[in-house]
Amino acid sequence: MTKYKELETKYEFDVYPKRDLVIVKGKNAKIWDNEGREFIDCVGGHGSANIGHCNEKVIAAINEQASKLITCTGVFYNDTRALLLEKLINIAPANLTKAFLCNSGTEAVEAALKFTRFTAKTKFGEEKTEFICAMRSFHGRSMGALSATFNPKYRKDFQPLVPGFSFVPFNNIEKLRQRVEESNGKTAGIILEVIQGEGGVNIGTEEYFAEVRKLCDENNILLIIDEVQTGFCRTGKMFACENFNLQPDIMCLAKSIAGGFPMGAVLCSDKVEIPLGRHGTTFGGNPLACAAANAAIKFMLEEDLAKQAEEKGNYFVENFNKQIEEAGITKIREIRQLGLMIGIELKEKSQPHILNLMDDGIVCMPAGPTVLRLLPPLTISNEELDIVIEKIVKVLSYN
Repeated sequence: MTKYKELETKYEFDVYPKRDLVIVKGKNAKIWDNEGREFIDCVGGHGSANIGHCNEKVIAAINEQASKLITCTGVFYNDTRALLLEKLINIAPANLTKAFLCNSGTEAVEAALKFTRFTAKTKFGEEKTEFICAMRSFHGRSMGALSATFNPKYRKDFQPLVPGFSFVPFNNIEKLRQRVEESNGKTAGIILEVIQGEGGVNIGTEEYFAEVRKLCDENNILLIIDEVQTGFCRTGKMFACENFNLQPDIMCLAKSIAGGFPMGAVLCSDKVEIPLGRHGTTFGGNPLACAAANAAIKFMLEEDLAKQAEEKGNYFVENFNKQIEEAGITKIREIRQLGLMIGIELKEKSQPHILNLMDDGIVCMPAGPTVLRLLPPLTISNEELDIVIEKIVKVLSYN
């Protein structure tokens, strides 16, 4: 038998905290390892498997497109890309009218930062170069996206980062307003997640985002909303900002945009400018990724995955709370949930429970040291959610 773990250990940089599993197959909400063991997947590719593993519609679209044209640089028009651009703008908040296609979430954030700096400097003055971000934020690991990411463990070994980034508490409009005043008109953009995923599944409020939008409008600041993990039906809406009636100037997308196939996008309002030659990508918007995205988005709409996520998320929390109470478990501090984005904050470290769950056929992940995070495919069944609930209650019952 091929020693896959040994091969990865030998040849790959050790940048991931590996689980002791070799995953070789996936279908819908289940995955299998090389020994044939079955797991219910609540990692979901960190939110990139919203429509389930190996979705048949996406497979068919990729196969058909691969037989015709795989790559096509952006200097030429392309039929599949054109249809995706139209589809993205049609499902986006009404004020977003243009798109830039790329390959990942961090690339989407990098593009958003560049677009913001260019627009702010050309429209509002040369001094507007700074960004305000939230504490506990996560926006990616490349140098610009990392500069907007809060956690010191990701940042410390790569200083100096891009200058001009500062952080204020999330969901605290007074601290944000104070920082804008302190910047003396130099703030070009504010970048926020609607729900901080990596930071602990922290959910913003409608009142907060309304004040953020007002603050940006009053001070000629572009509002960037990072929907890389929350987009594409995860929170019960196509995009999480719709839960809060929030219209960003720039929205960053990736993960489930193409059914798990690598892709990203930046959607922009008419405020945003980026002229010829100021940005680009070799693979962004390639026909294969666009075909996958067209099929994935069509599936989301036809199956009303946003409604499914809302109903299944509520089903999970209602039944989980009932079983936790019946079991007399007191280890839980709080459950934070919107759609099928779920964070269970414990009064102790979450990692031992995550490993116990894996031994019991459930894979999930942390969101900080004490939060157990669940991002299952939105196509997961209620019966599978019942099993997840049962297994979590079981492991939390251990002394």
